[in-house]
Amino acid sequence: MNQHPHMIVHPPTPSGGRRVTVDGQIVGLAHGIGDVVKFMRRAGLAEPSEDIALDDPRLIEWRGGSPDDWPSSP
Repeated sequence: MNQHPHMIVHPPTPSGGRRVTVDGQIVGLAHGIGDVVKFMRRAGLAEPSEDIALDDPRLIEWRGGSPDDWPSSP
């Protein structure tokens, strides 16, 4: 069993977003929780009708901030 989360939300970038990777592959730049949820569903980590636990460390790792930390665009 994989001990590491499938998804990593990286620290905020100077442009205001946060890079998101799934299993080591960049899937996009998130500008809010909605983007993270969209990336999770596209990657098959959550079903469309499923409630997503964004604080589950087995599924997602937040680096450089929590799910509540989103910088403003410059």
